[in-house]
Amino acid sequence: MSNFSATELNVPLLVVESDPAVRSRLVMQLGEHAIPLETLLGAEERYGSTAFILILGPSCSRSADLAGAESLLARRPDVGAILIAEDLSTDLFQRAMRSGIRDVLGAPVDTGQLNEAVSRIAQTVVVSRPSGGGSAALDGDRPQGRVITVFSTKGGAGKSVMATNLAVLLAQRAEGTVALVDADLQFGDVAVMLKLAPQHTIVDAVGSFDRLDVGFIETLLSTHPQTGLKVLPAPLEPAFADQIGADQMVKIIQLLRSFCDYVVIDTPAYFNEVVLALIEESDDVILVAGMDIPNIKNVKIGLQTLRLLNTPMSKIHLILNRANSKVKLEVSEVERTLQVKAEALIPSDVVVPQSVNKGLPVVIDSPKSAIARGLEQVCDIFLPAGEPVAKKRGWR
Repeated sequence: MSNFSATELNVPLLVVESDPAVRSRLVMQLGEHAIPLETLLGAEERYGSTAFILILGPSCSRSADLAGAESLLARRPDVGAILIAEDLSTDLFQRAMRSGIRDVLGAPVDTGQLNEAVSRIAQTVVVSRPSGGGSAALDGDRPQGRVITVFSTKGGAGKSVMATNLAVLLAQRAEGTVALVDADLQFGDVAVMLKLAPQHTIVDAVGSFDRLDVGFIETLLSTHPQTGLKVLPAPLEPAFADQIGADQMVKIIQLLRSFCDYVVIDTPAYFNEVVLALIEESDDVILVAGMDIPNIKNVKIGLQTLRLLNTPMSKIHLILNRANSKVKLEVSEVERTLQVKAEALIPSDVVVPQSVNKGLPVVIDSPKSAIARGLEQVCDIFLPAGEPVAKKRGWR
């Protein structure tokens, strides 16, 4: 997505806050397009002919202004809203999201974080205004992004390491936006592996499913600071997994692929309704196998299951992990057993657990290691022919 500021997009910012000191500080943080208002009352009549963004200060969560914003947002798809709250409780966040508010930020809010949120929402209200079609009109006839699901039939095969590092490499080397979705809904580790402390997870998307659109889902994504990778983390509590269905996950992926060039999905190490739906939605499935007999046995059963479900074998990419282990198991023997040729061999290396413990992907922590080269080979499968290998940003 383009990184325009709200000022460049010329969107009025209506700052609604009853406390004059807080209101003044927010206006100073937002700059020349900020218009201070003590209450939301009468705002639509004064600014009703154009798209605008509401910045609802902390007092709004304790007043009638939050209900007024809900009524306004229901009528006006060209109006965006951000709530700044002192108490970021789950109840308040869910109420705000159901009201159509695009983002909830903690008070006192950081200037950079506030302006970034405003810029994201400004793009949706400006572009959606002429078409009247909501923020889904953002990308017009833009081609759909490529969806890559990373799956294994046995835990411990290295699936999450594969998904995380592949997404990081794509974010470094491919043009456009790359998203990583942690669909291991009970025990997802993606946020930990990237050392992120996300404000939002998949639960927030599902909790406001009726209002879910491109603009809203963008506000839920965390950004990996070193690569720009967009991340939608798994729920923080395993119990939330039961609240998330296959149709909801597919809708989330469809929205992401509408504005991302690549969407990488990490999954749990078993088949369920969600996993099967994601595999069907995907363009490619990376099947990660460890080099031991129980792992290979489970992968063989998994491949048989996928064939029975009429999954095209052309989209399955077998990756053998720890392929240099001295376990008396030959790659050719594994390929013969599975009746699938491996597309990449990933060596075993102590730098992997070291990088995981640091919260730093191994392709960044040890970019010259043998395992980083193996992971780059996996990334090459999905890059267009002739895509430059040079990193597109100044990563460390």
